[in-house]
Order: sequence, then structure tokens, then C-alpha cells
Amino acid sequence: AQLLAQEMEKTGFDAVNIDDMGNVIGKIGSGQGPVLLYYTHLDTVGIGDIGAWQQDPLLAVIENGVLYGRGAADPKGGLASLVYGANLLKEANTPLNGTLYVVGGVQGEPSEGVAIQYLIEEDGLQPDWVVLGAPTGLKINRGQRGRVQMEVTVQGKACHAATPQQGVNAIYGAARIIFSLELMASTLGDDTLLGPGTLAVTHIENIERTKNVIPDRCTFIIDRRLTLGETEAHALAEVQGLIAKEGVAGQVAVSQFKSVSYTGKIYPQKKSYPAWVTPEKDPLIKKASKSAQKITGYKPPLGRWNLSTAGVYTMGYAGIPTIGFGPGEERYAHTANEHVKLQDCFMAARVYAQIAADILS
Repeated sequence: AQLLAQEMEKTGFDAVNIDDMGNVIGKIGSGQGPVLLYYTHLDTVGIGDIGAWQQDPLLAVIENGVLYGRGAADPKGGLASLVYGANLLKEANTPLNGTLYVVGGVQGEPSEGVAIQYLIEEDGLQPDWVVLGAPTGLKINRGQRGRVQMEVTVQGKACHAATPQQGVNAIYGAARIIFSLELMASTLGDDTLLGPGTLAVTHIENIERTKNVIPDRCTFIIDRRLTLGETEAHALAEVQGLIAKEGVAGQVAVSQFKSVSYTGKIYPQKKSYPAWVTPEKDPLIKKASKSAQKITGYKPPLGRWNLSTAGVYTMGYAGIPTIGFGPGEERYAHTANEHVKLQDCFMAARVYAQIAADILS
């Protein structure tokens, strides 16, 4: 965060500050008139198995015009392009009839909407349009599936493992529910743009640490991706129905996000994020497409993400027209040998400058 703030100051932003959450906020313009927000997150996932990498994931190795490293595609290629795209505006003395904000947000991996919600609801930033720098392969993305993280807790009855018939094994109850969830996964809703809803059990744990005790509690996590027409309430009801059908003592609830930011700030929220789509005929899409074409020479195709972004809040909850455009391919996010083409970063920076110039002129 400090490095980003220093780079914004060095490249001529009119104002730079870090809020209580730790979001880095750079401003170009007077603060008057319409507001365009460029946003991506600062954090990355871990490096995983370092033995699977061909280069050190923390050294930003460049080979043949390609930068390798954790976060190269998601999100730091886009973050760098946003900052230097804004710098191109300053260097050209482009007059703006409005204000451009470039923000690097915190906690984007564990809770994609939390930082931008704080910016809008607590910091008072009121953007008219939002452009996300998440990887799109230089396409314009206009939507994504939503996500709800659910926590299922199964109760059993503890006893000595030498006499399991005297207890109720919570792990067995959880296993029955998980098997039913696997069967249910093929019956979820579908959408022509966003694709089908999905679910996956991603974590399971037993509170009992002693190995010769029949466990009386087992908890597992469901990552449920919501397509258009699916809601948090619908997803919860599906799982509760399976619990009842299997005759298992248990309950399901939406997980709560309560992690501490690096500043010490906690901004709790439910881990529930709606699907969203910005209409194809929205003026933001039309203007951004024309701007991109001026730089690239072609009209960028429209698409959507499989991954989840801060658009879950800006368009999903707040209804602010939102698109994504960035260097890097989504398919390389969170993988070993993650990378981004430097030429795509340079191109994205020029497109960001053009979009801001055209929208705020």
C-alpha cells in the first residue's frame, strides 16, 4: 500500500491518501463534476507449491516480454496499468470535466466487495461509473456470477471410538449431505451469458482433535456460485432441504467475513454477493468500446468473468454501471506460473487513459 501511494504521488496524482481500511486512493481532478472510478485489489492468494513454478513467484522474472509471478495477472498487471494510465493523462495535460479516482483496495481475495463498499458507504466516494482492472485479456467484461459462502454444521453424539454404536458420527452425517450436494450440482440454474450456477465443498473440519472419539460436530464450507435468477435465500433453502431429506441434525448459514485489515480495521459483512450484468447497451459500454478501439484498432469483444470481482457491490448492490477491462488472462489467476504480457499492460494503460479522457471530457 505504501509503495502504491508513493508511486501515485511520484506520477503526479493531485491527491493521494490511505483510508482507515488501508485502501489507497489516488485522485486526478478537482473533485467536482462526474466521477469515474478505476479499481482493483492489492492482495493476492498465496504462492502454493513453489516446486510447481518455473520461476520464483516473488521475483517478477521477465522472459521474452512476459512477467511471471504471483499476482502478475490477478491483479497487479491491471493495477500498474491503471496507475500509469492515469499518469498518461497528467503528462498530456488532458482537461477533465470531472474527477478520476484510482483505488487499490484491500481484502479482495477473501471478500471481494468489502473494500469498495467501505469506500462508498464510509468514505463517501460516489462514482458515476466503475471500471475494474481485473484480468479480461483486453476484452470488456460486463458481468459475473454471484457467490455465497455457506457453512454447514452437523451435530452428532460423542462416544469412545471402541463403541461407535453408542454415538452418532457427525462426519457420517456430513458425508451424506455432501454426496447429495454433488448430485444436486447438475440441477442448478443456467444463464446464456453468465453460465450455470455451481457449488463445491471446499473445506471440512472436525472440532474433536482426539483420534479415538466419535465426533459430535463436523463443519464444512460450500462455495455456491449464483447465476442470474438465483439468490442467497434460494441457495440456503436448497441446502436446508437436503439436510432435512437426509434426516441429519444440522443447520446451514451464510459465512461471516470478519477478518482484520492490515491497518487493524474490521468491517464485517456477509459472504454473499449477487450476480450482476451491465446491459450491453449501457452508455458506459458504448463509450469504453469506442475509446478502446481508438487505441487497439479493433472493437473489443464483450465477455464476462468466471471469477468474482468488486462489481458484486458496485453493480450488484449499488446499481452503478460497471465494466471490467484489463491485461492478463483470467485462466492464469491463482495458478502456478501466473503471468502477464507486458505489451498488454502497456496497451491497457493507454486504453485507461483514453476512456477517462473521453468520459470526463
